[in-house]
Amino acid sequence: MGAAIVNSTEGIVIREHRGVFDVETRHGTFACALRSRMKKALIYPERDDQHHSVEQVGRIDAVNPVAIGDRVRVVEDQGETGAIEEVLPRRSKLSRLAPGKRRVEQIMIANADHLVAVFSVRDPRPNLQLLDRLLVAAEAGNLAPVICLNKIDLSKDGDPDIAAIYERCGFRVIPASAVTGEGVDLLKATLRNRISAIAGPSGAGKTSLLNAMQPGLGLRVREVNRTTGRGRHTTTYLAAHRLDAGGLVIDSPGIREFSLWDVSPRELPELFPDMRGHLAGCRFHDCTHVHEPDCTLRAALAAGDVSQERYDSYVALRKELDGGR
Repeated sequence: MGAAIVNSTEGIVIREHRGVFDVETRHGTFACALRSRMKKALIYPERDDQHHSVEQVGRIDAVNPVAIGDRVRVVEDQGETGAIEEVLPRRSKLSRLAPGKRRVEQIMIANADHLVAVFSVRDPRPNLQLLDRLLVAAEAGNLAPVICLNKIDLSKDGDPDIAAIYERCGFRVIPASAVTGEGVDLLKATLRNRISAIAGPSGAGKTSLLNAMQPGLGLRVREVNRTTGRGRHTTTYLAAHRLDAGGLVIDSPGIREFSLWDVSPRELPELFPDMRGHLAGCRFHDCTHVHEPDCTLRAALAAGDVSQERYDSYVALRKELDGGR
């Protein structure tokens, strides 16, 4: 913790727990509450041309007015505490449809340079449709995606070559093992001097990789549940960690489901970068690329120019966004 905030200052939200936000500023780190008016109205309509104070907060369309990684303006309360009075415009975000009955946005991470999607090759087996959801959300939120395939020390002959699938689609893939150390230095170099979001399913080994990159972070590691095959949540809340080599990494709780936010069926294929070059030339201008004749995307699939796994993810997501039709 640092000295008192002089009037107001800007900082970055690095942790949240039970409504209290740790904000890192040039004066130190302060435990900050939200101004009462920010609690009553959840999140401003995002714009790129101005800041948004609490007076500018609009309709309720998100469950959290402040996300980890947000740049905020804070004022001193007393001692080492303060209050968040303004959230500055975001340049990127990882969002999903919030769990529950209301259709509202849950902003998981803000202002990261890239999203590192960590999936294990085994134990638990990778859910590629979940991976594709994260990649679509990264594309929609202006995050550069990086895929880290962890636990490659467990891979066996006959396992699907996931790295080849995604490298062929143009994604950067880092094979890694927190046990053997393979890929750890490359991952560390990728995170250096960047703000990085790390996300993936429970049990994929995100926390183990962070500990392998920087011993002493003090992050807890638990084994995969041997009965259910599911990972146990090691990270129970979002938090940002400074890396000794430079950079800030935002670790998120394990994800078991991920519904897209604010993505229409029409724009979905544009969020698959490996499919963009195969969308023009369809017979129908409103082609869904699922069942229509003379579809250029389906022709590319038949020719082997589009991954079957990725296409299957697209069709499943399209059906979901169309309400199951």
